[in-house]
Amino acid sequence: MKILIVSTLKRKVTPEVTASRSQIIYHIASGLVKKGHSVSLLGTADSNIPGVKNIPIIEKGWVDLPPAENPFLFEIATMVQLAKKIVEVQDSFDIIHNHLYPEFFTPLIEQELTKPMVTTVHVQATDYIDTTLGLFQKSKFVSISQAHRSAFHKASIYKVIYNGIDTTLFSLKQKEDVTGESSGYLLWLGRLSKAKNSDGSFMDPKGVKWAIQLAEETGNQLILSGNVEDMKFYKQGVEPHLSEKIRWFGPVSSEQLLTKEQVVELMQKARVFLMTVNWEEPFGLVMAEAMSCGTPVIGFNRGSVPELVVDGKTGFIVPPPSGTPESGVAAVEGLKDALSKINTIKSEDCRNHVLENFSLDTMVNEYEKLYKELI
Repeated sequence: MKILIVSTLKRKVTPEVTASRSQIIYHIASGLVKKGHSVSLLGTADSNIPGVKNIPIIEKGWVDLPPAENPFLFEIATMVQLAKKIVEVQDSFDIIHNHLYPEFFTPLIEQELTKPMVTTVHVQATDYIDTTLGLFQKSKFVSISQAHRSAFHKASIYKVIYNGIDTTLFSLKQKEDVTGESSGYLLWLGRLSKAKNSDGSFMDPKGVKWAIQLAEETGNQLILSGNVEDMKFYKQGVEPHLSEKIRWFGPVSSEQLLTKEQVVELMQKARVFLMTVNWEEPFGLVMAEAMSCGTPVIGFNRGSVPELVVDGKTGFIVPPPSGTPESGVAAVEGLKDALSKINTIKSEDCRNHVLENFSLDTMVNEYEKLYKELI
């Protein structure tokens, strides 16, 4: 097949980039090339996927370009250019696979397309995303978990395909002795969002505050890392809690600057990975990556968490807070209880669960089957 993959313009796609959308694009394209397909990438000129032809729209991703006078207008302008290019080159391909951020922009051209287009929806199913995707009847939308799919009520989701991870990179390493109650460290990786609640407080969708509270109340070591979109959030909500036991690993930056190898090492050496999310997580690559390294996951029962974590076998699923102080106390107690049982989880069970369900081969094969079905 001749496949056109429409990339994000926010970032480049290379083996080194750790942002989840770029990773998924890279692995799908690479896997399709290995299966003998002809693959082209429509995106940034500095993207680099071996065996994939680049069709550049802009020189670099939005995050790597100098500030524009009006970022909103610049980003919309580049997306218009990309959409027009899809129409222009479509006859050279059998199918189009859209990963543009935001996903709902590219379907605007669906009536101009004579070739089928698949759009993987990476973002959370908010009301406004659901309403917007529901405007398009011809496009084929793919959700990345069953929970993600069930949150759409107006948009028509054609299929669910789980994301896959590189299980060779995220490999099992025998843990050092972590049988002691306080040995090992807790690990939290995520994004400190710019998003605000209606009262102006920090939304904290990835739930870093719950991880910090758990560590403070149990005396465990906690390593935090990720990308800081809102420095004020970091200064007010995270930095005051840092200590010898609670550490921020790596640069404090708007972009995730850790190498994949650094992330792997953090996961391999961790006692447990914390998925204390405050939102309906569409997938959560970090859960699969941690379990692939043999590290169990403790997560709130939100979004895809119960689809990725097998409660009692690859980690524990805890009832989330519901917004009241009482529910917050109960949620932390639930985290504590799960942590007290974490040594009952076997690393091999975590690893095997990912190999069986969330491998790159499984993801690529599912997309290949979908392409053939639509063609």
